[in-house]
Amino acid sequence: MRRQDFTYALPEALIAQQPLARRSASRLLHLPAASAIRDLAVTDLPSLLRAGDLLLLNDTRVIRARLRGRRASGGRIEALIERLSGEREALVQLRAGKSLAVGARLEFAGGGQRVMATVGDREGEFFRLRFDLPLREWLDEVGELPLPPYITRAADALDDSRYQTIYGRHPGAVAAPTAGLHFDADLLGQVRAAGVEVGTLTLHVGAGTFKPVRVDDLAEHRMHTERVVVPAEVCAQVAATRARGGRVVAVGTTVVRALESAAAGGQLAPFDGETALFITPGYEFRVVDALLTNFHLPESTLLMLVCAFGGQEAVMGAYRHAVQQRYRFFSYGDAMFVERAACP
Repeated sequence: MRRQDFTYALPEALIAQQPLARRSASRLLHLPAASAIRDLAVTDLPSLLRAGDLLLLNDTRVIRARLRGRRASGGRIEALIERLSGEREALVQLRAGKSLAVGARLEFAGGGQRVMATVGDREGEFFRLRFDLPLREWLDEVGELPLPPYITRAADALDDSRYQTIYGRHPGAVAAPTAGLHFDADLLGQVRAAGVEVGTLTLHVGAGTFKPVRVDDLAEHRMHTERVVVPAEVCAQVAATRARGGRVVAVGTTVVRALESAAAGGQLAPFDGETALFITPGYEFRVVDALLTNFHLPESTLLMLVCAFGGQEAVMGAYRHAVQQRYRFFSYGDAMFVERAACP
């Protein structure tokens, strides 16, 4: 497959720059497996679910992953944490005026103190930094929320709450699992009242989720890795759902990647590790039956996953419809409910 097979024209005005006043106020485009698309609202989601279904959520939380500092010699630098790899260590993207050598010392100010970090080995486009103090609490105090690159304003106090899901509990992501941003307590309550079981797993979304595909032949693309935990409880929930004839409904592409990674051996099993799974059309899904997802960047790996799930022609047609109907796109935008297409 070619990267250009997943492009579409998107007016810049349709890229949502702010969250709506209410989480569940977004529109919802329903893409059934075998009938015409429908324009709905996120509040219609409970009517698309069935008693006995299982709704699975990603309970990661976004960390304040953007840091500004300077070299010990004085030049300014910006660090975006890709992931925490230890109590005092992180894999980061670094922006600096000049190249950085292993062993270089960097200085970050905040929280009433000066914090130093040492540049370690490079891993692709990332550097490993070793900080002089434990990171988690310090990041909460001095770091900036890392809004996606297509949001062209600085993060503000509203983003502190709205760029997190209401159920996130495990810090570690540097980008939100955005399909989950549509859920407020009332919507989750309606889902449960409809007889739908709810479960959680964890995938810590990395900054690599925004990494563009730079090769024309998708077979040559190397996927970024992300940390995944699929607990035994979720595996039991999926098995029970299958036994009662229900569907497994993923809230977000991150949940799809987590579940399908945990089922890579042929059967879903508890999983605690890294995934670099790259899903493109032709992939045979083992776990997920329906998907709630936001709209994704042209030529992105996330759009490729959705096309694999709902059928490339159908999904790209739905995207053209969404543009024509002026849906809001990307992290703070509207959503799609996609039912899995028959295997090609």
